[in-house]
Amino acid sequence: FSPRHPSPHMIKKKCDMVLFAGDLFHENKPSRRTLHKTMTIIRKYCMGSNPVQIQIVSNQEQNFKRSLHGRVNYEDEFYSVDLPIFAIHGNHDDPTRDGGTEMLAALDLLSISNFVNYFGRQDEVDKVEVSPILLRKGSTNVALYGMGSMRDERLNRMWQGKKVRFLRPENVNSPLDGTNDEDEANNGQENTWFNIFALHQNRDTGRGAKNCVHESMIPEWMDLVVWGHEHECRIVPDESLVGTFRITQPGSSVATSLVQGEAVRKHIGLLDIRGCQFRLKPIPLSMVRAFATGEVSLGRGNAMNAEDELDPDDPKVEENMMEYLSAHVSRLIDDAREQGKNLREDALVEANKALQRKRHRRNHNEDDEEMGEMGLGKPMFTIQKPDQVLVRLKVEHTGFSTLNNQRFGARFVSEVVSTFLFMLRCVTLLLLSGRSSYHFSMFLSCIQHY
Repeated sequence: FSPRHPSPHMIKKKCDMVLFAGDLFHENKPSRRTLHKTMTIIRKYCMGSNPVQIQIVSNQEQNFKRSLHGRVNYEDEFYSVDLPIFAIHGNHDDPTRDGGTEMLAALDLLSISNFVNYFGRQDEVDKVEVSPILLRKGSTNVALYGMGSMRDERLNRMWQGKKVRFLRPENVNSPLDGTNDEDEANNGQENTWFNIFALHQNRDTGRGAKNCVHESMIPEWMDLVVWGHEHECRIVPDESLVGTFRITQPGSSVATSLVQGEAVRKHIGLLDIRGCQFRLKPIPLSMVRAFATGEVSLGRGNAMNAEDELDPDDPKVEENMMEYLSAHVSRLIDDAREQGKNLREDALVEANKALQRKRHRRNHNEDDEEMGEMGLGKPMFTIQKPDQVLVRLKVEHTGFSTLNNQRFGARFVSEVVSTFLFMLRCVTLLLLSGRSSYHFSMFLSCIQHY
């Protein structure tokens, strides 16, 4: 669990709320230590006396069925919440049965404790009905739709069978009336709601036509889709294939699987909304463990120098392979350490900027509410053993034998986080392991455990 990456930014930017697009936890039964750390972070950054500026005008009992009193947490008179969190569940922390008939998710524990506003859960197995949370601040109105993780094949089948239904309000002054605007027109009225859809499913990236959610399935009247589940960070909104809405993919805030997409720099997003216009500002994360990937082929003609080519018939081929691959891994480790050094330097620069701003406010007797990721001239958070990095080397080894994982990994015990070697057909994968001018601001993040 790693919410501490975006948490201080939320305070510094004076956000109205936080939106998690699934996988707040890496497993549906997190440890007591993980839950304790989670609650500590939420109490530190999300509890306080500052008033919440957003108002919920929809039926809260329908929106927050999993909460104790059927309402948003900051309206509970026994709690003092100044930064509400809205979250859907992902495929890692999805509801499961635990010694009974009721299915519970880890988010249910946080919801019943008033730490998180858990929404978007679908309990029906043969149909899906998505009801929005209607948020209002000043003249800006936001309809927040959420759909927690479901089996992609089952969801795809229901979508094809027109059993997925989105409810939509008629206009700003009326409550949610349950009209299905996919089937019925909106009586010619101008849409005055900014529609956000948070989901946690596979995207159409070659996993099969029935094992994902296609962009064409999403209602055209959506304005912004926050797509969870995918680990690669593509925080800048892209235009959808439909052309009527945009998609932002926050990705995971830390490397949770050693794939190429995880090597992209991690970001979180600050979303500002005014009326039906929005802007999303990417905020890079500095305190993440460096990760580098590479590929190499052991076949003839692939080496840069002729003397470096490996002969599969050589009696010492295994020893030569060890030396050859060790050299590649060492280069990747150096690249990852250089990347980590640059990240830490960026964090130090931001820390110094935060210190200068703090001194400026003190000199002008201004209130000091800034609690950025940076503290008094140094980063607020640090990584333990930063020189131990993450490295993934993909090896094409056709015609060559495989190496012993423990023997090879022993060479890098003090340099990497972990090592793993396994076979995948003819490929061996070596895994070493001031207020905004806009009216409404929201923090977007897809958080995963590392």
